[in-house]
Amino acid sequence: MIKKEYDVVVAGGGMSGTCAAIAAARNDMSVLLIDQNGYLGGTLTANGVGPMMTFFAGEKQVIQGIGEEIVKRLKERGYSPGHVYDSTHYISYVTPFSAEGLKIVLDEMAIDSNVTLLYHTYIIGINKNGNTIKSIDIVNKDGISTINAKIFIDATGDGDLAVEAGIPFTLGRESDNATQPLTMNMKVYGVDTSKLKKTVLQNPKKFPRLNRDIEVMKKVEALSFVGFEEEFKRAKELGEITIPREDVLFFETSTPGEYIINTTRIINENGASALGLTNAEIIGRKQCEELYKFLIKYVPGFENSKIAYTGPSVGVRGSRQIQGVYKLTGEDLLEQKRFNSVIAHSGYPIDIHNPKGEGTLSVHVNKQEESKEAKFDRSTFDSYYSIPYEIMITKEIQNLIVTGRCVSASFEAQAAIRTTPTMTALGQAAGTAAALAIQTNQSVNKIDIKNLQNLLIAQGSYIEKK
Repeated sequence: MIKKEYDVVVAGGGMSGTCAAIAAARNDMSVLLIDQNGYLGGTLTANGVGPMMTFFAGEKQVIQGIGEEIVKRLKERGYSPGHVYDSTHYISYVTPFSAEGLKIVLDEMAIDSNVTLLYHTYIIGINKNGNTIKSIDIVNKDGISTINAKIFIDATGDGDLAVEAGIPFTLGRESDNATQPLTMNMKVYGVDTSKLKKTVLQNPKKFPRLNRDIEVMKKVEALSFVGFEEEFKRAKELGEITIPREDVLFFETSTPGEYIINTTRIINENGASALGLTNAEIIGRKQCEELYKFLIKYVPGFENSKIAYTGPSVGVRGSRQIQGVYKLTGEDLLEQKRFNSVIAHSGYPIDIHNPKGEGTLSVHVNKQEESKEAKFDRSTFDSYYSIPYEIMITKEIQNLIVTGRCVSASFEAQAAIRTTPTMTALGQAAGTAAALAIQTNQSVNKIDIKNLQNLLIAQGSYIEKK
């Protein structure tokens, strides 16, 4: 039974929202978690994203807590091999998984933590009193109803709740509001991985990224792959491919021979618009059809493969960024700025897919720009940065915390912190902060940061306090 009032309401059941809800509930809060889908996991289950990238900075695991607990449970159930080397050598480790297994694990973790789940539900309005959100209006098959809460957590990905509350925001790149391309992922099974690896070994100069450390590719439990630039260019010239990208990128899941193809690129569409998403869904499926034909024709090992599915829905890398108490910048990350209010760390690089078409700009925290020609040095991955609490709170609303990819960050910073492992850390911080605010009768802006940090550390998070 859904109650009329909770301590904490979390809007959005992606990885960040799920971790926020679990964290708040484990700190003795009554929690309602609302999602538009019929399952948790967000991009990992609804958009076909995988693997998780990355919990590590080099050999050091800088993201732990609830996110790592999820990985351990997946591994125990046979739904993930755990953390494995990235055979493209873009980062140190990736974490493949079964999306269906993840749905089950997240359901169980939420329910075991006493989170109340409400799927197939949309937020259609909020009710404010000054600088406080008093309640939200929701709609689902049961009709329209109102839910009250002491703290609200926006984990919608697009800042829907925050924007409805009047929080200022930016869209995409500050100079022109262009967003990173949307992507329709595609899952393909029946791939002969041994044949694919043999092709790399026989043509080392064609695959410089994989040949940076060929022993990793030979032994890795789940293959990460990038390449076939020449073939992609030829297919474009022949009119077989219209995707504005220069290579193919795909990742093996926890099931041998099953791959997530992360290659489509849908430009000039707004991921925070229903019309933009509609257009992107249609374009994305068309690009997937082209891409599948390309894989069968040009990529050894895919000849007898089959499409499992596309999507299920198109993936959005970035859209709105709320204006919080502090705006995280690319310079903060590259300079490894230390914050008194640090609540998470990450080692994922600035990773910008060109909003206008071909090309991807990647800059690691040690300021080394990613290059296919660069001499490989695994120490590239060792650096990591800090993320402060203030990017999740606003000046305008005293009982709202924002988590997920829509936090207060510049275009460049968001391109680094947007990935799933980092979002699990932010989510755990958001849920713990909500509980602390209620327990100490403070606004989310006035909680004691040291108390928050100590709570997070005690509950498994990795934090290096200044």
